[in-house]
Amino acid sequence: MDSNSHGCITKKTAVYLGIAGILGSLLLFAGDMLFYYNGDQANFVANMAVSSSDRIMMSGGTALLAAWLYTLASGQLLYAFQPAKRWVQMTVFLSFTAVMIAYGVIHGEYVAIATSAQNAVALGAAPDTLIDLAARTNDMLRTITYIPFALFTIIFTPAVWMKKTYYPRWILLFSPVVLFFLNDLITAPLTGKIKIIIGGGYLNLLLFIFFSASTIALQRKEN
Repeated sequence: MDSNSHGCITKKTAVYLGIAGILGSLLLFAGDMLFYYNGDQANFVANMAVSSSDRIMMSGGTALLAAWLYTLASGQLLYAFQPAKRWVQMTVFLSFTAVMIAYGVIHGEYVAIATSAQNAVALGAAPDTLIDLAARTNDMLRTITYIPFALFTIIFTPAVWMKKTYYPRWILLFSPVVLFFLNDLITAPLTGKIKIIIGGGYLNLLLFIFFSASTIALQRKEN
């Protein structure tokens, strides 16, 4: 640790925090599948419309549990950025934490979309007939979340590239922003159940990849 480092998190603790993030990603991915998965049917809203009440409730529950795990895992960034200036370390940590909290909030809001779709079907209408308000609310939450996500990316990327952190440069290949912008390229050609699994769970698979790569990189760091 150099003279500019800030923090009391050890490498061992950082690895455990990364594991929390991996578990959170798998848990919320399972929540995605509880909403979306229905065999070969690839219509997300139609699949939510026929999901059982138990599946929707369990999926909503995963939002809270995963948000706790994701928020805990944000502490790994505190360790990784200990060599950086204090304001850089805290900006990365707080902006990333804000995004992790938003993951749980936005997933939980999908309960409103699912129940709206179910109500539409119960009234004999198309599944997407009544989801407008819930869908617009979800879009608003996502738009707000882009603010801390952009701030995180703007600070994270140059700090890693200039070797101001404990991360090797290759971690940038697995950074959330790179994987985020690959979303359409990866998921657009998919069909059927693969589209539901990969497309429906992509944002949590993104974090599974990031936390896995981050944990491996920090574990391999020389003391």
